[in-house]
Amino acid sequence: MQVIACHECDLLQREVSLPPGRGARCVRCGAQLFRSHHKSLDRSLAFTLAAAVAFIVANAFPIVGMEFQGMRNDATLLGAVHALWSREMFPVAILVFLTTFLVPAVEIGVMSHLFLSLKLNRRPAGFTVIMRILQCVNPWGMTEVFMLGVLVALVKLTHLASVIPGIAIWSFGILTLLFAAAASTYDIRDIWTRVSPVSRGKGER
Repeated sequence: MQVIACHECDLLQREVSLPPGRGARCVRCGAQLFRSHHKSLDRSLAFTLAAAVAFIVANAFPIVGMEFQGMRNDATLLGAVHALWSREMFPVAILVFLTTFLVPAVEIGVMSHLFLSLKLNRRPAGFTVIMRILQCVNPWGMTEVFMLGVLVALVKLTHLASVIPGIAIWSFGILTLLFAAAASTYDIRDIWTRVSPVSRGKGER
């Protein structure tokens, strides 16, 4: 029987099978060892693919439009990054590009590859690298911070011009919720459990 170490007190205990929705706690300190999620892979895959669609829409359409004296100007995320770069605000432009475009794109791509491979009962290519990438990029995805900044800016800009929210701003809001939903259903223990039998049956790739 497999054993599991408590994350709080390091006590080794026998791992038991649990019905979906139930959790196991340490017999010594009471910390939660793990929780059995119901169809965690299917839910994580669904949320990740939906996040991919929302991410594409968020970057393909304007975030906001401003109308002043009969003239209208629409701004996209990459257009805002280019504007910051052209005004020699290089650190801000790089930070916005990394945290709101590159990191979410990498995270969505890596997670889609991981969940699709496991859904097809295959060991994901470069599995250990994928897990390290997810661990590294996860703290840098800041779409919710970006949304908060955009909302604050829109409130202040209403005094200067007519502000028209674009499709992308709603897509970014949906993307933030989808990331949170995917994180809540993401079960690292279930992933390692699925990878282990695949590795033993087909060998390392």
